[in-house]
Amino acid sequence: MNSYNHTQKWEIEFLETEEVLRSKNFGITAEAKQVRYPIRLLRYWFGYHLLAEECRRAGRPIDVGEIGIHNGQMLLFAKLASSKVKDPAQALQIASWLGVDAVLKHDRLTKAGYSELQEANLEDPDFKIAKPCDTAICLHVFEHLSDPEEALRKIAINVRPGGSVIGGFPVLPHPLIGIREKQVRKTAQPMGHVSIFSPERVKSMAESAGLKLEFSSGAFFARRKGSSIENSPEWLRFNLWWGKTFPWWPGEIYWLARKPL
Repeated sequence: MNSYNHTQKWEIEFLETEEVLRSKNFGITAEAKQVRYPIRLLRYWFGYHLLAEECRRAGRPIDVGEIGIHNGQMLLFAKLASSKVKDPAQALQIASWLGVDAVLKHDRLTKAGYSELQEANLEDPDFKIAKPCDTAICLHVFEHLSDPEEALRKIAINVRPGGSVIGGFPVLPHPLIGIREKQVRKTAQPMGHVSIFSPERVKSMAESAGLKLEFSSGAFFARRKGSSIENSPEWLRFNLWWGKTFPWWPGEIYWLARKPL
């Protein structure tokens, strides 16, 4: 598996300087808005940099298919980061960005800048996105699905050969996921978490969908929402190092899996 050793060099500085990420429209918590480097934003930070790596790899602007878009935060973040990163190799060039969700907030998402919107439910047996993409990105979607392996297989079908799927969700050590999944399924609210993941399950999911896992990393040691420690870039970098070193640590995991040519 590609270790992506250069991830420690991915830029974080724009997290501090950009007020758009703290606006009402972006929708992070009040506590996260008060600090310079909110750990809460790492889900979009990983998504952005992995997309930028795919753009660099392709040598051209890429077609993105985002499944599970909520209020369009990932696209807003990507646009912002693309305009702020200092290293051209970390910039993302977008040819098109298709947003897919079971319930679409059309006015809000159109303003966010999606090239195209599609209303479709990933759990429907005949799910298919409107057009093939170079990379499909699905952040904090699979934990809400009762059969995430089947969902990933459906998504992979819509990715061009040589393309990729980027995902992310909460993570636990592998011996605990069966116990925890039984617990959450007993008490899950509508749209709540019903599936639990470990690094081993991520790898197995990818393989069952005909994909090869190339990157996976935990995101943090601990989140301290609103704490002054999240004003420190060193604290953010420590969390990123910890997640890469101990991807099974209870927190979140982000990954990229590739479709063979």
